[in-house]
Amino acid sequence: MTDTGTLSAQAARHLTVSGACLIAVCYGLARFAYGLFLPGMREEFALSSGAAGVIAAASYSAYCAGIAASGALTPRLGARTVAVSAGVLATVGCALIAAAPSTAALGVGVAVAGSSTGVASPPLAHAVALHIDPSRRDRAQTIVNAGTGIGVMVSGPVALLAQDHWRIGWLAFTLAAAVVAVWVWRTVPPRPPHRPKKASQTTRPAPSALFPRGSLSLVTAAVLMGAASAAGWTFGQDFLQTEGGHDRTLATAAWICLGASGLFGAVAGDLIRAVSLRSAWTALMLAFAATTAVWALWPQSPAVAVLASAAFGALYVALTGVLLVWGTRLHTRRPSTGVGIAFLAIALGQAAATPAIGAVADLSSMSEAFLVAAGVALTGSLIRGARRTVSEVSA
Repeated sequence: MTDTGTLSAQAARHLTVSGACLIAVCYGLARFAYGLFLPGMREEFALSSGAAGVIAAASYSAYCAGIAASGALTPRLGARTVAVSAGVLATVGCALIAAAPSTAALGVGVAVAGSSTGVASPPLAHAVALHIDPSRRDRAQTIVNAGTGIGVMVSGPVALLAQDHWRIGWLAFTLAAAVVAVWVWRTVPPRPPHRPKKASQTTRPAPSALFPRGSLSLVTAAVLMGAASAAGWTFGQDFLQTEGGHDRTLATAAWICLGASGLFGAVAGDLIRAVSLRSAWTALMLAFAATTAVWALWPQSPAVAVLASAAFGALYVALTGVLLVWGTRLHTRRPSTGVGIAFLAIALGQAAATPAIGAVADLSSMSEAFLVAAGVALTGSLIRGARRTVSEVSA
């Protein structure tokens, strides 16, 4: 690390890779794998779609609490401490799910596991923003964010190997989360020693407001994107196997494709640089709406099952990457705050939409619930993203 805090190229790569793996275990395993294993859980615990949605909503609510705490604590405790805490929460949550004796216990485990995702993103964004060279920063942010795809891709084969023994799968996730937590402790830079402020600095005003100009658009966009994504993450697997009529092998293969394609979401940083944040947001949300609608209308088609799942994964990760960069551009001095606000809004959208989608499915059909989600995504595409460049925001 240099005197300015910028990491060497090798250390920056280690931070980026370990950060992507933390996102992988927290998002791809601890949180989103609930939907992958939902059919087996519904059978064992006799869960209705509404009850499954309520449990998922508990995960999203815990995520909200986690990201609020993480955004506040990262500047005080340092990125390393908070990032490692996320790994610990993922480990504990997965272990509780693996051992759950009842629906209530399952819900607690899902909530604890879900909280890890909220805790993970702000400290990693904070570390990347402060310690990686600006020329590589946006790309590193979106690569770390693409870890979701890695986790989803890994969870698919585990589900195939475990079959109906879903508890074994969650035990494997527990071990993976523990290993990554140790790795993150070794690669995320520690908090620098406290340096007393000079007298001239003590009278300066706060460097930035909690909600600077443009925050309303960011929050609205994130809420709508989160709401639109809730159908696919929570009910996608169940939808393919019930109304789609596909066997578990094909549905799980579609899930693996969803995760693998999520890696393409890492190009979001380059896309923003090429066409602007505003254009990237609009185009990606329109594609997200179209993908969800196709998924809803032709679930019986094996090609649609696989291709729509793949597109969903790539677009979701790319969209979260856009929101991540958007948040760090609004909060250049405290990037963890910008990411925390954006990702908290995503979770609020998911928490509100998940039980509603489950209720629509119980009253009508899952296809109609997915069409509602597509409509939400279409509405989200109308939000105007920030036009300002990084240099303009920093000025």
